[in-house]
Amino acid sequence: MKRIASLSSLLAATVLAGSAAAQQYPTRNVSMIVPYAAGGPTDTVARVTAQAMGKPLGQTVIVENRPSAGGILGPEQVKNAKPDGYTILIHHIGMATTPTLYIKTNKDKVSYANAGIGAASHLCGMLFMSAIQTDFLTVPYKGTAPAMNDLLGGQVDFMCDQTTNTTSQIKSGKVRAYAVTSAKRVPSLPDVPTLQEVGVKNAEVGIWHGLYAPKGTPKPVIDKLVSSLQEALKDEGVQKRFADLGATTVPVSQQNPAALQKHLKAEIDKWAPLIKKAGQYAD
Repeated sequence: MKRIASLSSLLAATVLAGSAAAQQYPTRNVSMIVPYAAGGPTDTVARVTAQAMGKPLGQTVIVENRPSAGGILGPEQVKNAKPDGYTILIHHIGMATTPTLYIKTNKDKVSYANAGIGAASHLCGMLFMSAIQTDFLTVPYKGTAPAMNDLLGGQVDFMCDQTTNTTSQIKSGKVRAYAVTSAKRVPSLPDVPTLQEVGVKNAEVGIWHGLYAPKGTPKPVIDKLVSSLQEALKDEGVQKRFADLGATTVPVSQQNPAALQKHLKAEIDKWAPLIKKAGQYAD
């Protein structure tokens, strides 16, 4: 099950003092950068969130897809953007693994599809293989959509993907779901057991998303974005849409920069040893 985290200045150590422009923010459209292709699970979360944030912001939040291997291009673009709140990033668990992750191909008779190095499907599969102490032939794709197409077509054997992208295919019977990686069953897929229930331990993983702004973005702008995000996530339509996708939002007490940075650090500490043990990192 996915969790939607809050907004923080991108690894910012300091925040500039507010200016008159910041106090008037926003006066034009805001760009939300998605580091993955359109139609994927992160893109779905981004579009639901962006549309809902537009009303409290008083401006349109435009989703811009910047797909690249492992989602590297999007964060780099936002890092180098002017810190004025008009270019922000939405990213998933990959923000916690990018610092240590690198490409490695595992070979076996069973083929395992993922959406590319650093994608949620790659990390989930890596944790699963570690838990059962078995390597599969890993087949990386340039996004979730082509990976899913080959799964549906029988070119690959299995895939670990987010509920936001697979619930409709599972309900329609196009793909078979063996288990979910969350601690509890997903409400939208109540008949699908957890990995724990089917005997696979130490493979729990939840894909979460957070919003990020460039380092140095003025605090009044960050505050405005945070309050708009919080308002958007309270919307009943947004809550229902996320529920249908098998996603939840974190409590409002965690919808703030400090909570996101704390969670990000904890995730980095969690994933780094696993990635290094698997040899999928660069010194």
